[in-house]
Amino acid sequence: MRIAAAIVACLMIQGAPLALAAGDQSVQDMIRQLKPKTDSDLTKGAHQGLVRKGDAPVATPATRAAPATGHATAARSAPATDAAAQPTLSLTVPFASGSADLMPSAIPTLRKLGAALSSPDLAGSHFRIEGHTDTVGTAEFNRDLSERRAVTVSEYLEKNFNIPADRIQTVGLGFDQPAVTTPPDTPEPRNRRVQIVNTGG
Repeated sequence: MRIAAAIVACLMIQGAPLALAAGDQSVQDMIRQLKPKTDSDLTKGAHQGLVRKGDAPVATPATRAAPATGHATAARSAPATDAAAQPTLSLTVPFASGSADLMPSAIPTLRKLGAALSSPDLAGSHFRIEGHTDTVGTAEFNRDLSERRAVTVSEYLEKNFNIPADRIQTVGLGFDQPAVTTPPDTPEPRNRRVQIVNTGG
């Protein structure tokens, strides 16, 4: 049984993590992190050392057919793409231990996320919601749990912010892409997280 359910916040800026408490993130912060990067943004980032020649690309799951729930679900493996082209936000979304049931403390964060995804700045974008876990439990259990948690977040956004299901994909990555590398069966709150990826228009 998993011993903790909170997912730790960490902002991703073009593939580089920047720790930030979830309560410190405003709707505008989320919008800024998820807005598509322009050519000038990428050039500026390269000059500032945010994008470095030779940086390893981040694998991006491909889309597969939507299941019966109507949610598009991303496959768990796909060719690598340039992380800078897909702005990513990693959030604290607390769930009940070992389940996909949202804790009451998750609602303020999801309300901010819903407002951000509903904003005119992001209205033309599609998103992938990725669930991640630590290494406690089997790979199969964690993949299933992380996918159910991603679907829970997607359903909350659809129900409460009228975000169309076809704008959101979900994927459970289990412990395959940890934020912090640990041995097996290691409780690590930083690895229990949900990432939101802007996959474009």
